[in-house]
Amino acid sequence: MNEAEPVITAQNLVKEFGPVRALDNLNLTIAPGEVHGFLGPNGSGKSTTMRVLLGLLRPDSGTVQVFGGDPWRDAVALHRRLAYVPGDVELWPNLTGGEIIDMFLRLRGSFDKRRRRELIERFELDPRKKARTYSKGNRQKVALISALAADVDLLLLDEPTAGLDPLMEAAFQQVIHEAKEQGRSVLLSSHILAQVEALSDRLSIIRAGAIVESGTLSQLRHMTRTTVEVETEHSAQQLADLSSVHNFRTEGERSVFEVDGDQVQQVMDSLTTLQIRSLVAHPPTLEQLLMRYYGDQLHEAGVSDSTAKKVS
Repeated sequence: MNEAEPVITAQNLVKEFGPVRALDNLNLTIAPGEVHGFLGPNGSGKSTTMRVLLGLLRPDSGTVQVFGGDPWRDAVALHRRLAYVPGDVELWPNLTGGEIIDMFLRLRGSFDKRRRRELIERFELDPRKKARTYSKGNRQKVALISALAADVDLLLLDEPTAGLDPLMEAAFQQVIHEAKEQGRSVLLSSHILAQVEALSDRLSIIRAGAIVESGTLSQLRHMTRTTVEVETEHSAQQLADLSSVHNFRTEGERSVFEVDGDQVQQVMDSLTTLQIRSLVAHPPTLEQLLMRYYGDQLHEAGVSDSTAKKVS
């Protein structure tokens, strides 16, 4: 991480809407040039956090700084340095996509026309069509192109690829990699876990308006279990008795089980005495990390494990 002053610093943010506490002492820090994943289901506080950072909402308590300024008092100056893409874009129906992109970019002053053309081609947008004819995915493309073509230091992206097909998702990921190489910072809220895993330097998991974990993916993987698939000369059934081993089962000649992250070495030592023929270990996935915090909530709602893996 860059040791320079953070681009975003939020400390003990509280925001209430009547009896609902949308943000509950939220703490968040983003470094220069960092892509930071922001994970949690609908209603967890992600969009409220974004609106506070944009100066659209004023927190009830706590402190927040963007580029060292106050988003509420210094909104005009800060908005020159950032761009925002929401997950549901509304456009002027009688303007073309190209006219809308140009309007957004001209509000910022001069812009790189070559960069604008390049992004339109990469996202396969027809800029001559009226916005009223666009699908949800094409409306998102207009917003993304407008933000990514702007000369800004910070991108606030709240479910930015909603409605995009897999090819456009790949184009988006490539453009974000390029933005990072240029030194831009990105706060990326997404329901697509593979996207966050592929792009993020660090990530934060938010639950009920508070950050419950924050760090690199490798740092957070200690929180959950590694899946092991192994074939041994001698029966591995004895491993089922270890307190660190869970869901032990046999599948043909293989033994499959899960191991607590901090006990992998202990289990590997036990396996070596059984004469290993083959072994595959799967590190915990981002889905598993999220399920640590949201699994109980989903089960209470009657959601199955297979369905739960799709929820973020």
